[in-house]
Amino acid sequence: MKKSLGIITFLMLTACGQAAKEGENNTPSEVSITQEKALTESQRLNQWFETKYEEKLLQSPMTLTTLGRKERYDELDDFSEAAEDKSLKWQADSVAELKNSFDYAALNEDAKISYDLWVFQYEAAKAQVPYRRRGYVFTQMHGPHASTPNFLINLHQVDELPDMHAYIKRIAALGRAMTQLLERAKIHASEGVRPPLFAYEGVIQQSKNLLQGQPFEQSEVDSPLFADLKKEIQGLVDAEKIDATQAADIQTQAQQALLTHFKPAYENLIAWFEQDLVNVPKQATGAGALPDGEAFYNAALLNATTTNLKADEIHQIGLSEVARILALMQEIKTAVEFKGSLQDFFAYIKSDVKNELFYYPDTDEGRQGYLDDSTAYLDYIKNKLPEYFGLLPKADLEVKRVESFREQPGAAQHYNPGTPDGSRSGVYYAHLSDMTAMPKNEMEAIAYHEGNPGHHMQISIMQELEGVPQFRTQAFFNAYVEGWALYSELLAKEMGAYNTPYSDFGRLVTEMWRAIRLVVDTGIHSKGWTEQQAIDYFKQNSPISEGQIISEVQRYFVWPSQATGYKIGMLEILKLRAKAQQALGEKFDIKDFHDVVLGGGSVPLQVLERMVNNWIEKTKNPS
Repeated sequence: MKKSLGIITFLMLTACGQAAKEGENNTPSEVSITQEKALTESQRLNQWFETKYEEKLLQSPMTLTTLGRKERYDELDDFSEAAEDKSLKWQADSVAELKNSFDYAALNEDAKISYDLWVFQYEAAKAQVPYRRRGYVFTQMHGPHASTPNFLINLHQVDELPDMHAYIKRIAALGRAMTQLLERAKIHASEGVRPPLFAYEGVIQQSKNLLQGQPFEQSEVDSPLFADLKKEIQGLVDAEKIDATQAADIQTQAQQALLTHFKPAYENLIAWFEQDLVNVPKQATGAGALPDGEAFYNAALLNATTTNLKADEIHQIGLSEVARILALMQEIKTAVEFKGSLQDFFAYIKSDVKNELFYYPDTDEGRQGYLDDSTAYLDYIKNKLPEYFGLLPKADLEVKRVESFREQPGAAQHYNPGTPDGSRSGVYYAHLSDMTAMPKNEMEAIAYHEGNPGHHMQISIMQELEGVPQFRTQAFFNAYVEGWALYSELLAKEMGAYNTPYSDFGRLVTEMWRAIRLVVDTGIHSKGWTEQQAIDYFKQNSPISEGQIISEVQRYFVWPSQATGYKIGMLEILKLRAKAQQALGEKFDIKDFHDVVLGGGSVPLQVLERMVNNWIEKTKNPS
């Protein structure tokens, strides 16, 4: 994988440089002809992208639904390896067609970036194929056993009667999907790839949660899916689109689908995980202990960071960042006149859970207070956005508590995008089952990370972009997306947020969190760290609650490399901003810089550097 992506990066930069050389000595008339040809070829390429991307979208019913579309609305994706092979072949054929059909030298710069991104995405997907049996199919963090029901509950919109019939068919398809995925998990296990014990326990518990309540057992409450189905049916009744007799018939169909397809698939899933527990070591191990583990982790790092940084380099960057942030924390501790060591200050912040300065009550009122105050922080920053951005999101943002069946004490907050047309808002989700794991002084930074100017702003602007091929409005590169969100936490300080030393300390805590990730992720997967070693390092360098630390460390074990993208991406954005400020001097405009970073969609970090460099040159030498 290192070789293939390195070659692509080289070709991208070389092609760009070659195109520049070809135009150096042209006469004005020749330049005009070249520009006309570039526009024509670029327009033709963009039309091709629209056609090919539509073909790709139609291969995934779930992606269509995520985008607010209703084609293939009664289906779920095929989760088999054969389906992955078919998709990769389609990508390979599309890249061959792209290279045979278009003259790269005749494209304008933005079209060249689109061209390169299309190839990059294929090469990145191809590079992961040798290791697809080294990842974990089901985990406590991001398993399809929980995410697929969540997809139906939150994304399958029921506006008309046919949408309800489609929902019921998807319940049946969900049974098929879990059966496919369980077979893949069994294959992985046969090759020595099993997630840690805590992941098994999480999958079992989350799956059992989905079978609690009606119609699976006699109960006064409904199971999560049945409750949502009944809510959607009642919505059709209230809208006078069906009558009571139709509603009763549809509810019977829904109940039958759950009992016939959903229940047995989940019972089989639970049974296999419970039976296989005896084969799982009690002590968790990282990717390095897996077959092909070192190569797998290197490929994962390249995918997560879109850089050629090795595990040792990332580890050292993490150690350096931890030391830098500790010094800043020390300054705030001194400023608030706290008597004692930094470790004492950590203990003071996280141990006094009854102190309203640091925690909400662990009650329903406290949980609502967290949601209300997060919304207020986001409302403030929304009003400041026009001072720092030209591009602004159109989509709304909601703050919600995670659904009970998948809620975990101390688990990380997260964001779900809305639809490109704005018909569904973006959602910032918070796990609030344990308020002692949700300190007040950290919540402000996290709200900016997940909402504005972080994920919601970046993803919404990307989805709303005009003038770029649609595939670029839906691309995802971990280091860019998470790097921007972490950069946003710091940017919010420039925008007037964090009005107390403790809230600014909380911002440093969340940045430290991401710096620690560089050390711990590489420690676990490259240096053989145990779960306890990782937990101890977290405790030594942050006041994060023990529940959060355990949840975080267990996340890193089951999701190798993903956590490294945040700090690597942030550091690259800061480096590019400093470079632009130095190069442009008084011509530097923060709004223009942010619009360049956000205005091309999610891109690999090398491409982001290329975009910023192009902007610097155009600003210095406007034509």
